[in-house]
Amino acid sequence: MDSTGHGQPAAAERDWPPGPVVLGVAWEPSDSLIRAGASLAARLDAHLICAYVDPASYLTEWEPAASRTSASLDPAVNNETDFPSGHVRDLLQAILGPPGEEWSFRVLNGAVAQALGRLAASTDASLLIVGGQRPGRLHAVERMLEGSVEAELSGLQHRPVLVIPPPRR
Repeated sequence: MDSTGHGQPAAAERDWPPGPVVLGVAWEPSDSLIRAGASLAARLDAHLICAYVDPASYLTEWEPAASRTSASLDPAVNNETDFPSGHVRDLLQAILGPPGEEWSFRVLNGAVAQALGRLAASTDASLLIVGGQRPGRLHAVERMLEGSVEAELSGLQHRPVLVIPPPRR
């Protein structure tokens, strides 16, 4: 059936690749971004993976082997580092309900675009969704220093990247 409940699925719905939808979420994710990602995943009949990249982390595997003191892909437990991701998970649950069949939550380490790209590759995601650039001087300085996640993702990926602009105030 098509999205209206009649006949055959539309060609775009039949041809869309299987796989989950990866939604990159920030420290204070916008409700509209989360709802749009969840709605699109539901329309595609895909699992939504909400992914938060911890900005205080990086992959120690990129350090020279002789200077490594730990392995970040299998880090030691540190309860203080659970706060940022716990905050984001709580915000997601307030909007989407508890994780389960429809959605799940992942915490990633490393540079944002590369971490989201690794997750998309490892899950064979059909789509990556990120929020668009937020307005304001502070965010402009942040983009200048760190770069644009959406632009970097678009250059790294062979799968579609959907950028959802922030809501107008």
